[in-house]
Amino acid sequence: MVDKWEVKRRLADAINDHDVRRMLDCFSEDAVFVSPVGLAEGREEIVWIFEQFFRGFPDLHLTVWYEATSTDNPLVVEWTGTGTHTGPFLMPDGRELEATGRRITLRGTCASFIEDEKIVTHREYFDQLELYSQLGLHLAMDEPASA
Repeated sequence: MVDKWEVKRRLADAINDHDVRRMLDCFSEDAVFVSPVGLAEGREEIVWIFEQFFRGFPDLHLTVWYEATSTDNPLVVEWTGTGTHTGPFLMPDGRELEATGRRITLRGTCASFIEDEKIVTHREYFDQLELYSQLGLHLAMDEPASA
C-alpha cells in the first residue's frame, strides 16, 4: 500500500517536471479538479488545464513550503509558483494572452482527496487577480446595466 503523501508528492514532482504522463498516473479516471480557472472532470481535462499553464509559463515551478501532515484526507499543502510568461496563456474568456516576458510569483494552496492510491478530487486555491496583475492586466468596469 502506498502512502497517500507519496501520491501527493509524486504529483508535485510531475508538475515541476511538466511530465503529463506521470501527472495522469496520479489521478483516478474520473477525478475532479476544481480551481479558480474552472472545473475539470476526468484525467484528460485535468491535464489540459495544467498544459495551459505549461504553455504560458514553460519554466513554471511549484515550491511546496507547508504540508499539513496531521491529516490524511484531504492532504493539504501550501505552495508558491514561479515562472516567466514566455508563451501564449489561455484567459478565462477564451482569448490567449501573448507572452509578456513578465515573471510571476503566485501563492496558493491545494487539497487532495485520495482513494485507492489515486487522487479522486483535487482543489486548487489561488488569487487570479494576483496572477493577472503580475501579467500587467487590470480590472475594467463594464458599463452599468440600464434600469
